[in-house]
Amino acid sequence: MKKITMILSILFFVFLAACANDEVKPQDRFATYVKQWNDQKFNEMHDMLSAKSAEKHSTEQFVDRYKKIYKDLGISDLKVSFKKLGEEKLESAMDKGKATFPITVKMNTIAGPISFDYKATLVKEGEDDKENWFVQWDPGFIFPEIKDGGEIGIQTEVPKRGEILDRNKMPLAINDIVYEIGIIPEKLGDNPEAMKKKIAGLLDMSVDGIDAALNADWVEPNLFVPLKKVPKTKEAVLNQLWELDPVTEREVTGRVYPAGEAAAHLVGYVGKITAEELEKQEPGEYTANDMIGKRGLEQLYEDQLKGEQGVTITVSKEGEDDVVLAEKPVKDGENIQTTIDVDLQEKIYSSYDGEAGTTAAVNPKTGETLALVSSPAFNPNKMLYGVSQSELEKLQDDPQKPMINRFSATFAPGSVMKPITAAAGLNNGSIDPDKGIEINGLDWSNGKGWGDYKVHRVSSSDGPVDLTDALVRSDNIYFAMKAVDMGAEAFAKGLKQFGFGEDVPFEYPIETSTISENGKFADEVQLADSSYGQGQIQMSPLHLAMAYTSFLNDGKMLKPVLLGDEKTGQTWKEGLVTSDQTNVIKDALRKVVDSPKGTAKGAKNADFAISGKTGTAELKKTADDKSGQENGWFVAYPTEEQDIMIAMMIEHTEDKGGSSYAVKKVTNILKDFHK
Repeated sequence: MKKITMILSILFFVFLAACANDEVKPQDRFATYVKQWNDQKFNEMHDMLSAKSAEKHSTEQFVDRYKKIYKDLGISDLKVSFKKLGEEKLESAMDKGKATFPITVKMNTIAGPISFDYKATLVKEGEDDKENWFVQWDPGFIFPEIKDGGEIGIQTEVPKRGEILDRNKMPLAINDIVYEIGIIPEKLGDNPEAMKKKIAGLLDMSVDGIDAALNADWVEPNLFVPLKKVPKTKEAVLNQLWELDPVTEREVTGRVYPAGEAAAHLVGYVGKITAEELEKQEPGEYTANDMIGKRGLEQLYEDQLKGEQGVTITVSKEGEDDVVLAEKPVKDGENIQTTIDVDLQEKIYSSYDGEAGTTAAVNPKTGETLALVSSPAFNPNKMLYGVSQSELEKLQDDPQKPMINRFSATFAPGSVMKPITAAAGLNNGSIDPDKGIEINGLDWSNGKGWGDYKVHRVSSSDGPVDLTDALVRSDNIYFAMKAVDMGAEAFAKGLKQFGFGEDVPFEYPIETSTISENGKFADEVQLADSSYGQGQIQMSPLHLAMAYTSFLNDGKMLKPVLLGDEKTGQTWKEGLVTSDQTNVIKDALRKVVDSPKGTAKGAKNADFAISGKTGTAELKKTADDKSGQENGWFVAYPTEEQDIMIAMMIEHTEDKGGSSYAVKKVTNILKDFHK
């Protein structure tokens, strides 16, 4: 009997021990709370508050406060940890129904990292099987500094946007004083509608726009109502505005583009960030009222230019100094210095006089980009400070397409392609510069496979045509014959060696030059046409200018450079032609201008020698068209100085003398450059 009693006693104590082991420990319970905190599951956290804490802090207050503070401060990388109790303290806590844990909270915010230590107390509540541990919560769990009250504040400091400068540190995009023009409503006079109409006309805005500003809830008759920012350069408009009684102004800092239309496509402009743009940015990087680069260099170098906003997170209590929780100093944006010569940029743009076209100018010995022009263009200052819907529609509907960036696009190069074809043939041995070929008449076909199609040349030859004569007179038939002899595979290989089919290694995105839509020659006719820049071959003006640098650098085509701190004289492609072969091409390019038979005789009026190649690209819609749009090209450089290479294209030169029209403009630019 004693034996049975002993066994029952042992079983009873085992049962009690098991029950004790099944009892929820405070550290296990708090571990669940900490996990929910790290996961920011605030509703579940509230369910674990003690009765007293839950009564004082409702679910809505608790959850909404956490969410708002964490969102406003951009909380990320939250890591809450706690130290478990030892056996002795755990046993004491179990007996007393109260446990305290040291906790450490770490997080990143829009103002930098914040970390703090705190203590969390858990109490045992409930009866029987509903008994459990609950957190005694107070606002110090968010930040200790607000345990007994206080307001969390965020102060921001806007960074100064970096400026965009040319090679001589002349401004392309700067921060300058602009005038914020506004009106005092009570001064609109006896005929306010007429006055608003006059002001709207001077500000290039609608009367409806003025009414919308005047109808804002905060507006009072005697208060300044801002309407539009106007750069100081608009002096004539500003003087007229200031003569009007209701108009007043205040000076603010704004973005200004001194070169205006001349560098619009290159520099771009900034504008208020859209909801879609804001969605793509990292949290805290921008606010809904921030400006962001919209086009050109402003957009391309947005990260460097914008800088970093300064942020200070504080806790304020009445009668006490503010406590700083975290602080990130403002970091102004970086200046971007380019290799662009703004004077040259403006002169080239002015030379177009509103006509459509594009120009790339480079230093052929360093690869530095001196100008990238697209004409016509838009006024970036207007785009920034308010362009009306009607003005925007006018720009978009303009047949000259001023919104299109032509210097980043590709075009049929016409006969300026011929030196590149010559280089490919010299390199692979299919062209012997000293060997002439007999060409009779002005038209040539290579047989039945061509159907009725013929290659046409504009002038006949006196005898056998060699490479120099073909370049000087711009003989289409010579190059067509040489391309056919070379073969599609060899010619395509030669073009790829010149960078066709690959991205131009340039900071600014430039369209890839292409052999054709699929990168191959469809037939022999297309092969022949491509040799003199027709067919489907396309080049950007920058790539074209860089291709010509190989003739001045013993067969090395330079890499184009845009930034002032980039290494100059870098090689993009090498081994394109030998030194002797470049001499043949250079000699021919000089004779294009100097020879009586040359197609660029108009460049002889400069008081220094000019070398170059003309080209006229015919853009017929179908092969049967007798005429169509012609784009005139001229690629040229000073023969001796070799300090600038200009590749200019002008659209619609069919009634202006074709490429000779471009020759005249480029010559004047070169003359001005070498004053």
